[in-house]
Amino acid sequence: MVYGIEEREGVEEQQQQQLQRCRIVGSVFPNTNTTHKRFVVVGYALTSKKTKSFLQPKLEGLARNKGILFVAIDHNRPLSDQGPFDIVLHKLSGREWRQILEDYRKTHPEVTVLDPPDAIQPLHNRQSMLQAVADMDLSDSYGKVGVPRQLVVKRDASSIPDAVTDSGLKLPLVCIFNTVAKPLVNDGSVKSHQLSLAYDRYSLQKLEPPLVLQEFVNHGGVLFKVYIVGEAIKVVRRFSLPDVSKRELSETAGVYRFPRVSCAAASADDADLDPSIAELPPRPLLERLAKELRRRLGLRLFNLDMIREHGTRDRFYVIDINYFPGYGKMPEYEHIFTDFLLSLVEAKYKRDLAEGTYYKLC
Repeated sequence: MVYGIEEREGVEEQQQQQLQRCRIVGSVFPNTNTTHKRFVVVGYALTSKKTKSFLQPKLEGLARNKGILFVAIDHNRPLSDQGPFDIVLHKLSGREWRQILEDYRKTHPEVTVLDPPDAIQPLHNRQSMLQAVADMDLSDSYGKVGVPRQLVVKRDASSIPDAVTDSGLKLPLVCIFNTVAKPLVNDGSVKSHQLSLAYDRYSLQKLEPPLVLQEFVNHGGVLFKVYIVGEAIKVVRRFSLPDVSKRELSETAGVYRFPRVSCAAASADDADLDPSIAELPPRPLLERLAKELRRRLGLRLFNLDMIREHGTRDRFYVIDINYFPGYGKMPEYEHIFTDFLLSLVEAKYKRDLAEGTYYKLC
């Protein structure tokens, strides 16, 4: 097993020992001069629902053809006793699991963990989730990207109407049916995605803090779901809530429940839409946004729910961010995701080769 550093004294013997733990069958690193061939081993820790939606037969088949092997992580065994892995892919919740991953990262720095637990945590909190976008204040010749104004209410439902008035938020407001609005802790449960629309300020007293209220922005009934996989970006259209007219707002009172828009709604990609509504956000704007969010969030697997303010061409809002979203619904996700995994290992190979430490990879 030769990696171009066999002339170094003592390295060859160590490489041979490490080789015993490697699967030498798949072909990877097609863009390098190396003849090294083996499987890229991806350990995954996902819920059964996530496993079913993500690890579809087409993905696993394509991955195997590209030299990628997905291996389920056994939760009944210490993580350090399993593998060896090149990449650990995960989406599990709980403090215990986060600690396991953090400990594993310290003892296995050669393994890429997608993504670091401490980087994922801010997306679980609705108060902090959009802060990275707000802090960017992104504006260039292609458009402006912001977040809807929102209000955090931690206690005392009777104070909500006055708090809304004092903050200058305009109705209608996005909220959660009969309980909370955009709950502070987004745990991915059904409850955390059951949204409602409040048409008048006094109905807000029926909600139960803690909660976040978010201004509803008319957007032509179309939402852009922006999938990000490393440096790759894929955008799809989804039908969303219809616009609320001034007349409807003046004649309607109460809080009305609606389903989880971005997932439950049908695709709008093939619909006959007004071009001004259907036009995708400019690619350069999305690339700049994604690059900056990757840096600020420290994440490589996430998506954005993005809307264009109706009546404008270049005013966009990010209304939600999710870690490791439902990639199974993303067109061509199998090719995009497998290419991404290979790029991670290839980049690490080149880095280690330059440092003369590649023998530690396996």
